[in-house]
Amino acid sequence: MSLVEVSTVSAAPDATALREKFLLDPDVVFLNHGSFGACPAPVFAEYQRWQRELERQPVAFFQRRQDGLLDRARHRLATALGASADDLVFVPNATSGLNVVARSLGLEPGDEILTTDHEYGALDLTWSHLCERWGAHYVKVALPVPVTTPDAIVEAILAAVTPATKVIFLSHITSPTALIFPVAEICRRAREMGIMTVIDGAHAPGQIDLDLDAIGADAYSGNCHKWLCGPKGSAFLHVRPEHQDRVEALAVSWGWGEGFQTHDGLTRSQFIRRNQWQGTRDPASYLAVPAALDFLDAHHWDAVRERCFTMATGVAARVAGLTGLPSISPLTTDWVSQMVAMPIPMTDPVALSGRLLDDYRIEIPLMRHGDHLMVRVSVQGYTTGADLDALVAALAALLPSA
Repeated sequence: MSLVEVSTVSAAPDATALREKFLLDPDVVFLNHGSFGACPAPVFAEYQRWQRELERQPVAFFQRRQDGLLDRARHRLATALGASADDLVFVPNATSGLNVVARSLGLEPGDEILTTDHEYGALDLTWSHLCERWGAHYVKVALPVPVTTPDAIVEAILAAVTPATKVIFLSHITSPTALIFPVAEICRRAREMGIMTVIDGAHAPGQIDLDLDAIGADAYSGNCHKWLCGPKGSAFLHVRPEHQDRVEALAVSWGWGEGFQTHDGLTRSQFIRRNQWQGTRDPASYLAVPAALDFLDAHHWDAVRERCFTMATGVAARVAGLTGLPSISPLTTDWVSQMVAMPIPMTDPVALSGRLLDDYRIEIPLMRHGDHLMVRVSVQGYTTGADLDALVAALAALLPSA
């Protein structure tokens, strides 16, 4: 969808009014929602309510109530994600969820995990560590920017498949370059070749529409604490049924017992048991996820996202005009949503980041990708036009060639 197709922004609540519903420092121009998110005050209050509820009677909560409460929260989230609740478990963050899968694979020496040079650094470390342990190989496909078409991405990745390729690991929305990858088509083609797909969906829930069953990834982990506006420590792991017995958990706890049942007497799958009962841990962030979904529904979030897309692509075009550097992708919904990486002239990123925060009170990350230095802007419902004006003015003053 192109810019001219975005037409329903009038239903979106005013950004200034939405800002008042978040707990952000009013003296900071916060353009880095993509890193850790920001939780609305009513969702955070629900998170704390669940913590207080737990502390009133911890034994009753953990032993007699927790599994039923988590089941209901999982069902609500699964419905929003186009998935079955039986295929989904809560995890603290997408990195943890992807570690659950990666560590369960037990690949053989010489096996290959195929990925790109646009992936999140923490997951690069995960796969590199495991490959060193197994004697496997972590193979990166270089995808130059600017990108051209989604089909070109698909073909570039699949062209690197070899008989040794056992897993394709990709981001749905990349962290350093903020690009939406055509993961559904890659998953479909990989399935035809008998290759497992593992998708890092950290940035996708809440930023773009998701239908996990339609995407068809063998494993998909996404955050609820970023664009879905849940509390920190809330994320999910979705695994197709045929792989669930293979997927273990990061901790061996009561859920590993074959005959283990909770006090409600319900029998749950091994996949759910192993990952839902992980010793004593605070489940409040998971139980507050339905409140985050309620918040988005109540504030017409489809319209909010459309407004944010228009603002994000608009500021990207302005920065391109300022620097003379082209965008790394077409500014359409095929490639971007509420987060855009904008190339800037090469300079000291630490110094520039410090000046933006210290002199202009702008919180925004700088990303390096190959020979490119980029400012990655996140436009959330609370972002105002004045916030983006402040960014453009600051870059005009600070960039060496502006």
